[in-house]
Amino acid sequence: MTKRTPLPIQHAVQAIVDKKGENFIVLDVRDVCTMTDYFIIAEGHVPRHVSAIGDYVAERLKKEGLVPLHREGETQGEWVVLDYMSFMVHIFTPELRDYYALEELWKEGKIVSVPVNYGKEE
Repeated sequence: MTKRTPLPIQHAVQAIVDKKGENFIVLDVRDVCTMTDYFIIAEGHVPRHVSAIGDYVAERLKKEGLVPLHREGETQGEWVVLDYMSFMVHIFTPELRDYYALEELWKEGKIVSVPVNYGKEE
């Protein structure tokens, strides 16, 4: 039996897709990490795109009553981290994503399938 992905994670991933973020992956790290349950990792094309995706994810989740406990990286623009305690959203430029290699660092995590709508923004 497959467990359903938590709704806030679905909303965050949909926001990434709506803003044309690419190569997203969701990792369930509950069995290998004590700081959070899930990592959402995605890419933006350039620093401005990365920042826009981060802003949109935060805006979308705020409508659901969620505010990040911590935001990081927005001034640099090449990466943004939004910490919602039970999950973290990491958005990078492709170069920085390769550099930090979070998927490799947390390879014991389980990849989670998240349904998304590739149509128009809501």
